[in-house]
Amino acid sequence: MSTQTETIRRITVPQIRERKGGEPIVSLTSYHAHTAAIAEKYCDFLLVGDSLGMVMHGMESTVGVPLDLMIMHGKAVVRGTKRALVVVDMPFGSYEESPSQAFRNAAKIMKETQCQAVKLEGGARMAETIKFLSERGIPVMAHIGLTPQSTNIMGGFKTQGRDEESWQFHIDDAVAVAEAGAFAVVVEGVVEPLADRITKAIDVPTIGIGASKTCDGQILVMEDMLGLNDWVPKFVKKFGAVGAAIEEAIADYAEDVKSRAFPTQDNVYGSNKK
Repeated sequence: MSTQTETIRRITVPQIRERKGGEPIVSLTSYHAHTAAIAEKYCDFLLVGDSLGMVMHGMESTVGVPLDLMIMHGKAVVRGTKRALVVVDMPFGSYEESPSQAFRNAAKIMKETQCQAVKLEGGARMAETIKFLSERGIPVMAHIGLTPQSTNIMGGFKTQGRDEESWQFHIDDAVAVAEAGAFAVVVEGVVEPLADRITKAIDVPTIGIGASKTCDGQILVMEDMLGLNDWVPKFVKKFGAVGAAIEEAIADYAEDVKSRAFPTQDNVYGSNKK
């Protein structure tokens, strides 16, 4: 008698968009297959963020991340998942020049990684590009507020909206990208009441990071929330102490190697000789 296994279907872009005002959307960054396979059990979408330049490759900012590096990590995350929607960041310099440039590079990302959407930074100034991509079959997640690729202009990773007079600028950014066709908007590093205003001003989900619990979802850098980094921003809650556990394991391994306690007979191969 044959048995049928249940088909696992990926969460889709429309399903994420329909979560506006509903059950909070859970998300994390992910850069490799094995952590993606774990995270997708609990996350609605995974973001292959250009933060991988800093987290995985020791860069000082995300500005130096090349397109091919995003594609390489994007492939790994897609291979490691079956259920979660996978979104890949468009790195600095791959989309700002023109909508046509953005389409070429977004299409390359989607073809080579088989991801379901791309993310790009910028508000009203990127609305034309978001519309161009969306109309041509490329789902776009927008990103406003603190935009890491623009930190050289911003003068660092600075919280946005401290001055209430600037709020309308950020609200207008959110409205512009939503009306252009973005299916969700990451709202990063803005004061809580502004994030609340933005969430209420648009009809697509907001994904908060350093924003407000009233956002339609939340995202964190996985390595930050796992406790792999000693210093993390104020908006990060450490849900684990993985860094300390890794160090303890390596220290124990080194001690066993030096004392010749490892390998034991259980860890070596014998011959067939009798």
